[in-house]
Amino acid sequence: MQWKIFFKLFYLFCSLLPIANLFAEYRAYQYFVTSKYIFPQKIQSVLVTSTLTPEAYISYHGGNDVIAIDLVQTWICQGHTGQKPICPNPIQADLL
Repeated sequence: MQWKIFFKLFYLFCSLLPIANLFAEYRAYQYFVTSKYIFPQKIQSVLVTSTLTPEAYISYHGGNDVIAIDLVQTWICQGHTGQKPICPNPIQADLL
């Protein structure tokens, strides 16, 4: 009887072990955003870093009639990132 309990606990321990190795991650995107409205002052594109996908960013900010975006680069941020700013681009950090 004790062996059955031991094997059940051992199986439970072994099945939960891989969970400790899981890490969260998300993708960061960098865009050049340009307004499609004509303004009296000449407005250039703005460099924006976001966690929204290109489709989600356009939809969230008014749609294709309002803004145009050009994807510049993308990278993955590792670990728990709740309520933290977007991680810096690791490629740019390597160049500095």
